[in-house]
Amino acid sequence: MKCVICKHGETELGFMTATFEQENTTLVFKGVPADICQICGESYLSQETTTKLLKQAKAAVRKGLEVEVRKFIAA
Repeated sequence: MKCVICKHGETELGFMTATFEQENTTLVFKGVPADICQICGESYLSQETTTKLLKQAKAAVRKGLEVEVRKFIAA
């Protein structure tokens, strides 16, 4: 896919770190699969990955976590 940010790079499958902040919770997910521009580094998540990330983030907020770093669970 052509990068919509820099308009020059092509994206390749890779992994990124995603950070979420909501209320008093800060979450860092490592190893998140994404299409990443080889020129500017912009990351694009699939709808499926986004849905899974948001589900995991909401569960952490409900638990009352303040700060957590975790590996992304694709299952």
